[in-house]
Amino acid sequence: MLTTIVLSIFIFGFLIVIHEFGHFLAARISKVDVLEFAIGMGPVVYARQGKRTKFSLRALPIGGFCKMRGEDEDDFSEGSFNAKGKSSRIFILAAGAIMNIFGTVILLSLVFFMIGTPTTTLAEVEANYPAFEAGIRSGDQIVSIDGNTVSTWDEINASISDDKEETYNVVYQREETHFSAQITSRYDEGSGRYRIGVAPARESGFFSSIGEGVRQTVLYAVMMVDTIGQLVTGRASTDDLMGPIGIVSVVGETAQYGAVALMNLAAVISLNLAIFNLLPIPALDGSRIIFIFIEWIKGSPVNPEKEGMIHLIGFALLMILAIFIAYNDILRLN
Repeated sequence: MLTTIVLSIFIFGFLIVIHEFGHFLAARISKVDVLEFAIGMGPVVYARQGKRTKFSLRALPIGGFCKMRGEDEDDFSEGSFNAKGKSSRIFILAAGAIMNIFGTVILLSLVFFMIGTPTTTLAEVEANYPAFEAGIRSGDQIVSIDGNTVSTWDEINASISDDKEETYNVVYQREETHFSAQITSRYDEGSGRYRIGVAPARESGFFSSIGEGVRQTVLYAVMMVDTIGQLVTGRASTDDLMGPIGIVSVVGETAQYGAVALMNLAAVISLNLAIFNLLPIPALDGSRIIFIFIEWIKGSPVNPEKEGMIHLIGFALLMILAIFIAYNDILRLN
C-alpha cells in the first residue's frame, strides 16, 4: 500500500509540475514576470531567489504552481500577465496542457521504444485457433483483409471484429509468395471476445517509436473527447468517472505489471489532465481562454468582478463534483 501511495504521489506530482513548467516557459517567452515557481505545496522547505523568479521546494509533494505577476489581480504594469496581448495570454494559459500533451507523447514513445512497435508480420500464431488451422504460421506477413490493404497492426485490429463471429478473406505473404485463406473468428472464453489467434512481431526504432507515440496520443485523445461527449449527452454515466482515490487503486494494480504498464498509465493521466484543463469550465484554463476570446470579440475585457464570481462558482461546483467522484471511488474500493 505504501508503495502504491508513493508511486501515485510521484506520478501526480510529476504531471502537475510539468504542467506548471509549461506555464513557466510560456510566461518567460512572453516576457511575463514569474514571481515564484514551486514544486510541491504547503510550507517552504527550500527556496532560492533567481534574477527574476523565486524557486521553491515545499513540504507537501502534491503538485506545484507558477505564480505570475498580475495573473489574479488588477495589475497592468509592465511585465504583468494582464499587460500582454490576447494571443500571448492564450499561449500562456494553454501552455500547461500543451506540455502535458508533449509529456504524453514522450511517455508513449518510450513505451513503444521499450516494447517495440507492432508490425503486420506475425510473431505468434496460436495452435488450434482459426488462423493456424487455415495454414498461417509465425513469420507470415498480413497483406490485406477482405480486399483492404493493411500496413499497420491497428488496421488489422480494426478489420477484425471482436464482438461477433465473422469470416475474413486474408491475404498473407510468406517469403516472396502470396497466399489467400478464409478465416472464421472463434469465441475465446479466456478473453471474452472473438479471435483468430495471432500476435504481431515488434520492432524497436527511435523514429518509429516517436511516430507510434504520436499516433497513440491522438487515438487516446479522440477516445477521451468522445467519452466527454457521451457524458454531456447522457450516453455515459457519471458513475464511470474516476478521481484521485480511484486512480491510486489503478496505480497499485498497474504497478504489478511493471514499469511499461505504469508509464502507459501515467501517459493516459497526463493526457486526461491536458484535455480536462482545456474544457470551458469556470476556474480552469480553458474557461479563462474563453473569456479572452469574448474580450477579443466585444473589444473590451469582461468585468473582472463578474469573471471572478463565475470562476468562484465554477470552482465550488468542481469541488462538489470531486466529492461525488471520491464517494464513488470509495464505494468501488469496498
